[in-house]
Order: sequence, then C-alpha cells, then structure tokens
Amino acid sequence: MPQRHGTPAFLLAIVQEFGEYQPGLSVRMDRNQSKKAATLHDVAKAAGVSVITASRALSNPIVVSDKTLAQVKLAVESTGYIPNFLAGSLKSKRSLMVAGIVPALSVQQFLPTVQALSNTLEAAGYTLLLGQTAYRAEREEDLLNAMISRQPDGIVMIGLVQSERARERLKRSGIPVVETWDMTHDPVDMVIGFSHLEVGRAVGRFFVSKGWRNVGVLTGEDYRAQQRREGFVQALGRDVPTAVIPAPNNLAMGRRALVELLEKAPALDAVCCSSDMLAHGAIVEARARGIRVPEDLAVCGFGNADFSADMAPSITTVNVDGPEIGNLAASLIVDRRKGAPATRKLFDLGFRIIERESTNRPA
Repeated sequence: MPQRHGTPAFLLAIVQEFGEYQPGLSVRMDRNQSKKAATLHDVAKAAGVSVITASRALSNPIVVSDKTLAQVKLAVESTGYIPNFLAGSLKSKRSLMVAGIVPALSVQQFLPTVQALSNTLEAAGYTLLLGQTAYRAEREEDLLNAMISRQPDGIVMIGLVQSERARERLKRSGIPVVETWDMTHDPVDMVIGFSHLEVGRAVGRFFVSKGWRNVGVLTGEDYRAQQRREGFVQALGRDVPTAVIPAPNNLAMGRRALVELLEKAPALDAVCCSSDMLAHGAIVEARARGIRVPEDLAVCGFGNADFSADMAPSITTVNVDGPEIGNLAASLIVDRRKGAPATRKLFDLGFRIIERESTNRPA
C-alpha cells in the first residue's frame, strides 16, 4: 500500500488491518495525552463517541457499526489505551481467561490439544493462559494455587491433578476443571481422555500377534508412561528389559536409551517406546549401529507426532485425537460458564494403533 504524505505511523498499522484508509475516519489526540495512562474517556473523546459506545465497541463489537468500531480502534491505537479487563471481571464475576496446565510445551503429542483448546476458546472470547509443571508434582501444586487465586473461568489440565490438597482446593473453588489425556472414575470435575493402561495392553497384544519374543521398553519416568509400560507387561505375561529416562524426553535421550537397552538385551528384536520422539531417537541410533529398522529391530512409538508419518521408515504409533480433546475441553468450559449443568463427567475418546513401516515385517 503506498504511504500517504503526513499519515501518522500509528494510522499505517490500522490501515494494514482494516484495508484502504478512509479520509472520513479521524481521531483527535491531545498533545499531552501520551504522558499518562490513557482511559476509556480518552478513547471516547479521540473517537468522537460517547464513553458507553466506546465501551460497547471494545467489549461487544458486533453491536456497533463498522465505522464506529474502526473509529474506536483508531482511537485505541492513538491513545495507547490498554483495556482493564480486571475491572470488568470484578463486576461480571467472569475473567474471560482459562488456565491451561501442561507438563511441558516441548512435548510434541500435546501441541495439537493446546492449539485446538486455544482456538476454540478464542472464538468464544476467552484467553488461554498456560503454565508448565516440568513433570514435577510440587510445581503442579504451586501453579494450580496461583491460577486459582486469579479466579479463571476454567482450568484445563494435561493429565490428572496429582496433589490431593490441590484437588480439594479446586473442588471448593467452584471453578470448572477439565482433566485431559488420561482417564479416572473420580475426576476433580470432568475428564476427557483414555486409559494409558489399556494403551499398553493393546500395544503388548500387537507385539504378541507379531510373534516377537525378545522385546524391550524405552519409557519416560512420568506416571502415564509407566502405566503404559505396566499394561504392556501385563499383555506379554512377563517382565521385559526396560530403559527409563527423565521426562520430557528428546531424540538424544532416545539414542542413549537404546544403547542402554541393547546392553541389557543384545538380541533385542522389537522395542516399545513411550513417545514418538523416543522412537525417532531409537531409529537414529539403530542406523548408526548398522541395525536395520524394521528388518532387524521393530520400533513402536506413542502420540502420532506430526513427523512420524514422514520418517523413513515411518513410525508405527498410537494415535490419540488431541485436537478433539482440546475442542471438547474448551466447549465444556464455555458451556458451564453459560450455565449449562454438568450432566456428564467422563469422556473416553479411546485410541488406535497405526501400523507403519517401522514394525512392518513378518515374525
């Protein structure tokens, strides 16, 4: 867009957002306005509208005309006004903020859930505030206490709340809570996910169906990964060599874990990994050692990360509908805030094994 002579810098950004600059749209800005924090009155004065109209344009833009909305947004830019959502939330008892607690944002399998959660909440007018526990129980409790004190409109957990004190405080707070990526018959409020124990059993039965006997496990130390290992061992009917690594894990950890596992079981012919990232690391290390995947070593992951289908070989994995978990969690929070009763607390979305090249060989 060509720059017009004399157009203030702040207007250029607005023109980029709203399209062609309209000469009929103008704002009035006092010379000394930038010396103090702008108020809604300043915005209304600059836009040439009433305070009530300016407030409506910012809080519920669909009730004002496009021209008025553009005027107010120009005024917001010119004055540097920052809306005080806290003041509005005190009156309405709504913060329009939802807290999300994740083990770590670096974990690939959780990202589609977080993205869907954010998108669905945003469409409903809510902001997602994220915190990371780093897989530490004490950090989880501190984060939950901090979030509860800010009175969000809802809390979404990746995983189950581990601290009994935090569970009790959440129940007393009255804040809608959705635990995800797990399953329990005793949720704090609502839970969306699947059984990690059943995932392990299903993968174990898959290995048994292939006829593999010399199998091992590469697993994170977190409780969900440990549940999957337990289910895997149950399906096999015997214990298996295992390498346990800290969470969150990465490719380098997967390489080192396979080295450890091969020292325990040199004749290993199949390995079950607690994440696709670990499976990726195992495949890289196997190649470095001249071990062919899947001809010499079958590898299975978990989470269906976005790179898994495009690896060479592509990674057999367990698929969980992460976006559906995020969308449903957001919808439950929004519906509860609209006054809908909690008629259902458990949502088991299940899982499925996707076989790809990394295990595609005969017994």
